[in-house]
Amino acid sequence: MKKQRCIILIDGSNFYFKLKDLKLSNLLSFNFAGFAKALAKGSKITNAVYYIGKIKTDGSEKSNRMLANQQKLFAHLRKSNFNYSLGYLLESDGKYHEKGVDVNIAVDILVATYENLCDSIILVSSDTDLLPAVKRAKEKGKKVEYVGFSHQPSVAMVANCSSSRLFTKDDLSPFISRSERKEK
Repeated sequence: MKKQRCIILIDGSNFYFKLKDLKLSNLLSFNFAGFAKALAKGSKITNAVYYIGKIKTDGSEKSNRMLANQQKLFAHLRKSNFNYSLGYLLESDGKYHEKGVDVNIAVDILVATYENLCDSIILVSSDTDLLPAVKRAKEKGKKVEYVGFSHQPSVAMVANCSSSRLFTKDDLSPFISRSERKEK
C-alpha cells in the first residue's frame, strides 16, 4: 500500500500566541521537526510551511532586534525542514497586524488540492477565514485535519474539518527544550 502524503501548514502568528498563552512561546527552542513528525503520524511529509508576516526595519533598535529574531527563526525553521511563507505587517494605531498570511495559506491549500500534492492537509490554525479553502479541499477528496489548542479551540474548524486534534500544554511540552521548560 502506498504511503499517505501530507502537508503541514502552520499559521505562525496564531501558533505563537496560542503557545504564549501556555507560557511556551520561545519558538527558537521549539522542536518543529519532532512536532511535524508527530502530526504526520507516519505519513510522508511532502511539505511543511510556517506562515508569518515579514518584519521590516525602520532603523530603530526595536525593529532591528525583531528582524534579527525573525531571521533566527527562519534559520531554525530551515534546520527543521520547514519552509516559510511571508505575508507582511501593517501598522495601524501603533499596533501591527499581519496581512496576506491567510491568503497564502488558502492558496497553498488549493494548490495542494488541485495539483494533487498530498492526500491530507494538516492545518495548524484556528482562523475561520480558511474555511472556504478547507471546504473545497474536502469536496475534492482531501482530508483536512485541524490542529488547535484545547484552551482555545475553534468550534467552526472542528465542525468543518475532516478531523481535529486539540493539544494541551502537556502535549506540547515535549517539543520545548528542557532548559526552556525549567525556566517556566
